[in-house]
Amino acid sequence: MTKFSDLNLNPKVLKAIEDAGYETPTPIQAGAIPPALEGRDVLGIAQTGTGKTASFTLPMITMLARGRARARMPRSLVLCPTRELAAQVAENFDTYAKHVKLTKALLIGGVSFKEQDLLIDKGVDVLIATPGRLLDHFERGKLILSDVKVMVVDEADRMLDMGFIPDIEKIFGLTPFTRQTLFFSATMASEIERITNTFLSNPARIEVARQATASETIEQGVVMFKGSRRDREASEKRKVLRMMIDAEGDACSNAIIFCNRKVDVDIVAKSLKKYGYDAAPIHGDLDQSQRTRTLDGFRNGDLRFLVASDVAARGLDVPAVSHVFNFDVPSHAEDYVHRIGRTGRAGRSGKALMICVPKDEKNFEDIEKLIQKEIPRLDNPLKSSAPAADAEESKTEEKPKRSRSRSRRSDDKPKTDAPAPETAKAEPAAETPKADAPRSDSKPRNESARGGNRGGGGRDNKVVGMGDHLPSFIALSFEDRQAS
Repeated sequence: MTKFSDLNLNPKVLKAIEDAGYETPTPIQAGAIPPALEGRDVLGIAQTGTGKTASFTLPMITMLARGRARARMPRSLVLCPTRELAAQVAENFDTYAKHVKLTKALLIGGVSFKEQDLLIDKGVDVLIATPGRLLDHFERGKLILSDVKVMVVDEADRMLDMGFIPDIEKIFGLTPFTRQTLFFSATMASEIERITNTFLSNPARIEVARQATASETIEQGVVMFKGSRRDREASEKRKVLRMMIDAEGDACSNAIIFCNRKVDVDIVAKSLKKYGYDAAPIHGDLDQSQRTRTLDGFRNGDLRFLVASDVAARGLDVPAVSHVFNFDVPSHAEDYVHRIGRTGRAGRSGKALMICVPKDEKNFEDIEKLIQKEIPRLDNPLKSSAPAADAEESKTEEKPKRSRSRSRRSDDKPKTDAPAPETAKAEPAAETPKADAPRSDSKPRNESARGGNRGGGGRDNKVVGMGDHLPSFIALSFEDRQAS
């Protein structure tokens, strides 16, 4: 069996590996480290959770142990698709380079440019960055990439999925042609083949597992769910999620719940908290400080449920995640593999459960084709309670119908009796006020007419013309004309 001591790594790096408690490399590490140390380009393909990060950090530290960086000219560059993954790579460098004097800088959004500029100005051996923030620094004239000797693209397929192809190509153009390039990815799409053929020179291809396969230690299942009504589907789906969590009991020590949209991440997290579940959201629109606090809380065990978008699906090393819940079926089949790869890591057992609604069945079929395996169907936890709920809903719907029909009948009935009260009221209205009648007589007559009208039922009495309540100011105008 291969050990790290057989891989020709720097003795100081080996000491750091021993301090971290590792002895045996994973298959991707054993396959990628030797050609990387020889200076060859490497194309590493392995499912998530197999230790790809150490596959490039360990040889990079060994190669960079000799030499010194110059101001604004980093000696190596690591590109990551998300801030969290970039921060995790930085942690790996801290772990394995603690006995080697190497400097590093982390360029990610959500952090002030000033602090990052100070690090770059001093000169760094390792520059870890997201593509957008790296180009921001370059366009501001704060960064020169002509001295990069080793360039790494981590989670390459995710970089391409997120629309970073133009940025990646631009960054490649800013680095020397003689650089060493390391590509690491969980899947190998046709677009990545094009990129690797363009920018890698005779790479050593290390493919540890069949493309896009889930770990055998992960138990999978899916609930095929259809809401009772379209306007109730979302709330019933959240109820199904809660019932699935409750059914797992104490076995669900912690879990990541994935949603396709950021707005659904917030809604699901808020719903879980409302029902007493310890949950918090994490997605790209949150402040970096809040994302870091949430992720740290989940890693430390202070937070039980992490509701996430795909920003947390790739490369994040959160050990001992017992469950993954796919609240939504991912739009891309490859994302399913990365999501459920958050559990069952390093040989541990895990469980991945999913909810599939009718509109997502096509995406679900694509997932089963990709993993070449049928995902077991689970019973709908709402199925047993559905008849009782439907009966209750039908009762609530019938009540307003009966009340409306009664109100219509009550409105119709007085209208048939309307002539009787009108005949009684017509007599005082027939008496036309005389010209010499004092003004005070018209006012009481008008007020009594109004009062009588209200007492007679208001709108139920039929009104003809101006009715029996002639306004006093109109009567007054007639009196003045007759007097003249």
